[in-house]
Amino acid sequence: MSSLTLPVSALGTPRIGPRRELKFALESYWSGQSSADELVASAAALRAANWARQHALGVTNIPSNDFSLYDHVLDTSVMVGAIPAVYGWTGGEVPLDTYFAMARGSQGGADDATCGHSHHHAGQGVPALEMTKWFDTNYHYMVPEFTSGQRFALASTKPLDEFLEAKALGYHTRPVLLGPVSYLKLGKSQDPSLDPLSLLGGLLPVYVEILRRLAAHGADWVQIDEPCLVLDLDEPTRQALRVAYGMFAYALPKLKLMLTTYFGALGDNLDTAVELPVAGLHVDLVRAPEQLDAVLAKAPSGLVLSLGVVDGRNIWRANLATLLDRLEPVLARRGADHVQIAASCSLLHVPIDLALETELDPELTNWLAFAVQKMAELATLGRALAGGRESVSEAIVDSVLAASTRATSPKVHDRAVAERSATVTAGMTQRASAFAERHALQEAALKLPSFPTTTIGSFPQTSEVRKARAAHAKGTLAPLDYEAFLRRETDAAIRWQEEIGLDVLVHGEFERNDMVQYFGEQLSGFAFTKSGWVQSYGSRYVRPPILFGDVSRPKPMTVDWWRYAQSCTQKPMKGMLTGPVTILNWSFVRDDVPRSVACRQIALAIRDEVQDLEQAGARMIQIDEAALREGLPLRRGEWKHYLDWAVESFRLCGSGVGDATQIHTHMCYSEFNDIIDAIAAMDADVISIETSRSKMELLDAFVSDRYPNDIGPGVYDIHSPRVPAVEEMTELLDKAIVRLSASQIWVNPDCGLKTRQWDEVRPALVNMVAAARQLRTRVSEAAG
Repeated sequence: MSSLTLPVSALGTPRIGPRRELKFALESYWSGQSSADELVASAAALRAANWARQHALGVTNIPSNDFSLYDHVLDTSVMVGAIPAVYGWTGGEVPLDTYFAMARGSQGGADDATCGHSHHHAGQGVPALEMTKWFDTNYHYMVPEFTSGQRFALASTKPLDEFLEAKALGYHTRPVLLGPVSYLKLGKSQDPSLDPLSLLGGLLPVYVEILRRLAAHGADWVQIDEPCLVLDLDEPTRQALRVAYGMFAYALPKLKLMLTTYFGALGDNLDTAVELPVAGLHVDLVRAPEQLDAVLAKAPSGLVLSLGVVDGRNIWRANLATLLDRLEPVLARRGADHVQIAASCSLLHVPIDLALETELDPELTNWLAFAVQKMAELATLGRALAGGRESVSEAIVDSVLAASTRATSPKVHDRAVAERSATVTAGMTQRASAFAERHALQEAALKLPSFPTTTIGSFPQTSEVRKARAAHAKGTLAPLDYEAFLRRETDAAIRWQEEIGLDVLVHGEFERNDMVQYFGEQLSGFAFTKSGWVQSYGSRYVRPPILFGDVSRPKPMTVDWWRYAQSCTQKPMKGMLTGPVTILNWSFVRDDVPRSVACRQIALAIRDEVQDLEQAGARMIQIDEAALREGLPLRRGEWKHYLDWAVESFRLCGSGVGDATQIHTHMCYSEFNDIIDAIAAMDADVISIETSRSKMELLDAFVSDRYPNDIGPGVYDIHSPRVPAVEEMTELLDKAIVRLSASQIWVNPDCGLKTRQWDEVRPALVNMVAAARQLRTRVSEAAG
């Protein structure tokens, strides 16, 4: 095998460890079972293993400072000293407990760090920073919080420390920093008049200082990530980029910067990017392959181009021959000194090693590549481009064969599914009658009181439920015994709901492991891993389903459990389903068809379930679309296309029922103002949303657009263990009545109750029912 290789970059690697070592080290520390020194040692061992793994696989630009104990944006906030006063930090090294207080909040009450007494521990009894999605991925970052007069200072030398740590182990790494402009744009301020970009002048000296220290200790290249360059940018942001990189070039003329973009095309920011005084530019050619020609046409001859050709966000194996056909002309045009090969983005977003999956179908396994396999693909491409295809011919042939078998496999392609999808008509996405007519029929059939009370679907998944599920999965709890256990849990939940006076009941979902996995396991076209963990945030990891083929529903999925639950009560029992857009957005999706095609297939499968539930007697069916908003493209100009097919998919699920059958939906992310037209177009009879934290202000979007259908604005924040009082919920409902018609309003929590404890849920729901009854009485008396 040739030792010649083009430079190969991973851009970043998973931090969690092949067997979730980071999760267990963190949770051991948080619970007091291990010390800070032990946590630090575990983290160092994970970094050393990461560097060794990349070196062995042939990665030449090995990143450092891509590791984090919790989140890389939080690390940046700590590095630059952007630590809100509430955490009690007054300078010097930032304590580990302060870092974790910013990440997770901390308990403390009256003894918290805000009291100002020297004997209190920093960061006790304070809330965590806000958390939100990292661009359009399913990773969450901790939102930086800025104040007017914000001062920055170098408060952590983590990038340098980890560069030197790698150097001591014999690895010359390329440190990774989140760029200053993207960092500011990811942040927010409690002061609405403060533009975070106005803080750039104070921030840049801190970046210059850390870059100077890196250069002084031998770093020749530094990767600076500016993913904001794939967004719709205004001229002030572009000017901020010019200022920042102009300062870096002036202060550090010999240090080479690899300006890294990902998750989309540079588009109208291309001119800005290629004019910045940097040594290299990374572009994502997986999300935006079409941008290559424009980049080649405009990139200065001396600029090193890093071409992101291996998918850092999905788990499909690359066709190496196809990639080489694209890359060889670029190499011939620009020369080997000015081209590097890379993942499209950090490999943070994929599982670590496919070798751990011993139970997947071998044919499917042959189509997949996790982080380890993707780094090997990059190394193969680097050797092929430097030494010729013959030097790695076996690997190239294997990849072509895998692509060929996947393209023709009957496991992937089902003619019946394709034919059915082709027969979808506009009429299949329309309810038979307008909402006003449906509403009258539903009122007559359901006979609900005003301000009807319900919950979103799930009830607490207690340790007993989790133990029983695990025992059943291991085979130590027989199927009939497990079913009897689940029936007892369901019975108890239904009896309790009746006792407290809820109007519309749910069965609690005790049989469900996860709102996507539960359905994926019963649909064709999905596969599930045992060790395919991906970080969602902190120590919270998920195993996304793999959507590898055409989707259909072999048999009913929820009907038997709904039928049993309804037999336990005379009150209406909601059927509970996860919507197609959410199933799609929370899975690793096939890349051989448009996402809209896969979504329509899932929608048809859910449509079958909806119709079977109706046939069984269900008069209310909830189709949750928790992830509809988070699937929005990064560029506003692409929103309409996405929303059109996403809304059509939802409507396809629920439009086959009769007018008297009530379709509900629930949406978690409650920034609705900019997509309110799409939400109205979903035409659900009832939508429930999170509104308690905003004190009902998020309903303003529904007011200004005169939303006609029913709404359940959440009156109980389920993300907190707090039990809200009756008066507090009544006040929220009063605010809702000001914004909406009383006849539109349902009363429910913000979200499902799966993650809460029963001793929190019981009193909160009792109070919620009492609040609804008070309101009914008051409105009735006022009308009478």
